[in-house]
Amino acid sequence: MRVIKSENIEESGFTAVTLGNFDGVHLGHKELINSVKKYAEMYSLKSIVFSFFPHPKAVFGAEIFYTIFSPYEKEKVIEGFGVNELVQYPFSKKFAAMKPEEFARFIFDDIKCRVLIVGEDYCFGKDRRGNFDLLKAIGNKKGAVVVKISSVKYKGVRVSSTRIKECIKDRNFGEVSKLLDKPYFIIGTVLQGKKIGGKIDFPTANIIPPKDKLLPPDGVYLTKTLYDDNSYYSITNIGKNPTVGGTERTVETFIFDFDQELYNKEIIVCFYGFIREEYKFSSLDELKNQIETDKNKAIKVFKKLQL
Repeated sequence: MRVIKSENIEESGFTAVTLGNFDGVHLGHKELINSVKKYAEMYSLKSIVFSFFPHPKAVFGAEIFYTIFSPYEKEKVIEGFGVNELVQYPFSKKFAAMKPEEFARFIFDDIKCRVLIVGEDYCFGKDRRGNFDLLKAIGNKKGAVVVKISSVKYKGVRVSSTRIKECIKDRNFGEVSKLLDKPYFIIGTVLQGKKIGGKIDFPTANIIPPKDKLLPPDGVYLTKTLYDDNSYYSITNIGKNPTVGGTERTVETFIFDFDQELYNKEIIVCFYGFIREEYKFSSLDELKNQIETDKNKAIKVFKKLQL
């Protein structure tokens, strides 16, 4: 899959395009991407997922706008669909001020779009005045087909990134997995920590996600860790490690029955459930005993869930 992160996009042939932010690449996004693949194959077109970075709300908001997946994580998920290209178009206030008609012409002329797939509530351009009807009218003049895909619902409610974020905040990972059609996960490169886990026989793999990635509340979680095409049971602590005087929020994963060197290696930590809150223990021995308890509890849950 070709990934484009530039304003200068050159296409050698006609394309099928789907537009959106695709945060989380959830069930609704899956419908859009599968549709663009179907039409691309039907008409021998190049399939393109056209997204934006940073998220428009991050450009206009005064505070940090948290996303479900980082651009890199989103790229990894979309790559699995087998599309030809992913565009992470640079979003700015100048770009946001573009008239809807200009943006439509950019898609149909510069991107050479001949089939455009959008969600039923998709809006774009200055003051969000652009919509499906405008795209369809301009598409007709350009000889392009514009297809509107209905929202996907789960339990009678529309699937959305906002709904998924609320589930992450509530630690409802079963619901998150249903809405994403995959577990919530964090991808990161393992960094050297204080090595305190090794001193108590529970070495951890430490990763630092992007500051704008939405993390669950502090606590200990039931996770599986993917490394080198293998999957391992694990538990993951999110928090500041108050027992050892930590001051920065970290993600630390203890991988069961694992003795490989992971420094500077990429791992994927997938979340399946909540075990307990993060506590400040009176000693490292007390922390060690609690981690042993957490591990045993996790193993029982893994067996129960048949993961």
